[in-house]
Amino acid sequence: MAHHPELTWSQRSSATDESRNVVYCTINLRDVDMDTLKYDLTSTGLSFKASAGSDPDHTKEWSLDLEFNEEIVPEKSVTNFNSRSLAFKLQKKNLKSEYWPRLTKTKNNFVKTDFERWVDEDEQDGAPVEDDFDMEGMGGMGGMGGMPGMGGMPGMGGMGGMPGMGGMPGMGGMPGMGGMGDMDLEKMMAGLKGNEPGPSAQGDEDSSEDEGPPPLEDVEPTKNA
Repeated sequence: MAHHPELTWSQRSSATDESRNVVYCTINLRDVDMDTLKYDLTSTGLSFKASAGSDPDHTKEWSLDLEFNEEIVPEKSVTNFNSRSLAFKLQKKNLKSEYWPRLTKTKNNFVKTDFERWVDEDEQDGAPVEDDFDMEGMGGMGGMGGMPGMGGMPGMGGMGGMPGMGGMPGMGGMPGMGGMGDMDLEKMMAGLKGNEPGPSAQGDEDSSEDEGPPPLEDVEPTKNA
């Protein structure tokens, strides 16, 4: 028995601009066997049938048959298939500002709203439209710089200026370690020779009395009786 794949959709509408008068549909189905794929896009509907599954011994049959709410123009519509989905950008035939009330004439439980693309009708004027419909990876997956078709990962534009890592090229210096110029060199050398205590990690005022037990007091030796 054939199963219905999930289909998500969204739309834009315009009474004057054809490029903003479109429907986006995506059949979410992984590991489609392209040799079994059959689909038919007409002005009034979409039919689809294919086998899919990562294990050849356990593939399933999938199909759907939709009648659109209104007509589209197949010749001006765009398709894009990859290993995760079959995507369609459908050109609406009638130019008008009102949205379609639903994708199909009758309600289907497997048809869902594409919330990533959906924009309310009264807020669509400033919303972008995917003119080129580059659907490989669903328009690119942001956050993985260096891979084709993917946006850069924010905050990874080189390694310049990491605080607290002085001495490495391209990285900022460690705060509070601006060289040894502020120290009294003579006092430091004297401390190393044992003439006087050197500077402590907390500064001269704390050079401290907790560095060890006090010296033993001299005790008068006792005489033998």
